[in-house]
Amino acid sequence: MLTSITNYEITWEKLPDDFVLDDEPVDNINQPSLAAALTESLEIAGKVPPNALTTTNYGICAAVNQKFVVKAPDWAYIPAIRVPREEVKRSYTPQLQGEVPVIVMEFLSDTEGGEYSIKPTYPPGKWFFYEQVLRVTHYIIFEPDTGEIEAYQLDDGRYQIRTPDENNRYWIAQIGLFLGVWQGTRENRTGYWLRWWDENGRLLLWGLEKAERLAAQLRAAGIEPEV
Repeated sequence: MLTSITNYEITWEKLPDDFVLDDEPVDNINQPSLAAALTESLEIAGKVPPNALTTTNYGICAAVNQKFVVKAPDWAYIPAIRVPREEVKRSYTPQLQGEVPVIVMEFLSDTEGGEYSIKPTYPPGKWFFYEQVLRVTHYIIFEPDTGEIEAYQLDDGRYQIRTPDENNRYWIAQIGLFLGVWQGTRENRTGYWLRWWDENGRLLLWGLEKAERLAAQLRAAGIEPEV
């Protein structure tokens, strides 16, 4: 499959089995926890259909001018794949194997990771790849230490920064939820988290939160929950 943008030829090809993927360790100790938290509440709320994918540090690829480019966003949501999951264990090629991610996220760390790089030459920067090659609708950049979030949306082929609503949240239409920042504790980490809220402003809960809420309701009814 072939797509063209000015001076660039994009081919949607499966990554060769012998292509060596970057095996550098995650540069942010919080990245796995932040990503898992985003996915868990979506799954519990039934927002991840069987043919959808949520990914973390997982290769999303395309060939630009006949050279393979692979980026591994800290978190991404792919609404639908069209191939068996066995075919996308190692990497994923949009258009060829399913839909383009509707949202990608990068979590900032002390190590400069090129989140703002618009470098068009090989290998292209992350911003350029998400905006001009994949054309992902939503690009989120999050600073876990300060809780600062930048939300960009593709508008006329370019990312434009968004203004949050009165609750400092951003509507992600393709998922049908608001995304925002929450401060609290999960799995021995206290700090800022990215979380989801439904259209009525209800926070999507993690599994432990749901269990704790149910236990409190049982105790209020005079029933001691089983441990």
